[in-house]
Amino acid sequence: MLRLGTALALIATAAPALAEEVNLYSYRQPELLQPLTDAFTEATGIEVNVAYIDKGLEERLVAEGDRSPADLIFTVDISRLAAAVQAGVTQPVESAVLEENVPAQYRDPDGQWFGLTTRARIVYASKDRVDPSEITSYEDLADPKWKGRICTRSGTHDYNVALVAAMIHHHGEEYAKQWLQGLKDNLARRPQGNDRAQVKAIWAGECDISLGNTYYMGQMLSDPEQVEWADSVNVLFPVFENGGTHVNISGVAMTKSAPNRENALKMMEYLTSPEAQEIYAHANYEYPIAPGTEADDLVKGWGSFTADDTNLMTLAEQRGAALRLVEEVDYDG
Repeated sequence: MLRLGTALALIATAAPALAEEVNLYSYRQPELLQPLTDAFTEATGIEVNVAYIDKGLEERLVAEGDRSPADLIFTVDISRLAAAVQAGVTQPVESAVLEENVPAQYRDPDGQWFGLTTRARIVYASKDRVDPSEITSYEDLADPKWKGRICTRSGTHDYNVALVAAMIHHHGEEYAKQWLQGLKDNLARRPQGNDRAQVKAIWAGECDISLGNTYYMGQMLSDPEQVEWADSVNVLFPVFENGGTHVNISGVAMTKSAPNRENALKMMEYLTSPEAQEIYAHANYEYPIAPGTEADDLVKGWGSFTADDTNLMTLAEQRGAALRLVEEVDYDG
């Protein structure tokens, strides 16, 4: 008859060791995260499982409740991070490492989410038809001199809503509405397509300037069919008249259920390290935010800018007002 200690030892030897893991729900495609997750696993031995979710992430987490396998949420845009917080599917995280690596304007004041990389909302301008000195501010876009010369995607898209929210923050709702009406009056065509489609329209001569995120330039330059579009425009970094260049973020939040909380925290802290910041930013043509980190040479080649220092959660609070203004001026009509 086996003694109890011997039996337990045999069972422990026979049973496979439980793998250390962390589970991500991501709005970003797994291939965009692959270089980062591979580096994290190599550094820590913790396996990373990524579930790509095209839409309805918050609803899925609500439905799963405490049974959710997700530890972390990866997403882009402050509105999506704020939506996760409002849905009650995240939890606050306290970490000296995160607070040291993530500047205050790029993290939730209550620790519910932390930014990882930034992208600027900039102007793409025709090299042939626009003098770069003509556009220095976002406010300039409502100037009648641009009538029939601007292309944008839908006004209700998260990227444009965030910009309108920033305009409200800097100037108030009445001014923001007038600005939005002026921008609409200057459109060359009804809002349509994505940010790259606007650059294609500039290349085709349909308009002269457009709004877009910086990383789309990198994506166009890496696509042989779109290099011509990218080469037809300059990247300009306008500012608010009383602020800096509007930026948005990619970010991470820990889920309320987080079955692997310790591993999730390790990954969050790793993601804000200089090594991980540069891997992630370089893979996606974005800007790292940790102190002492630099963007990829290609990205730096587009020019330098001073980011607006407004906390992004402040802008998220204006999202409802921004959407209302877009509807009131019938921007997409």
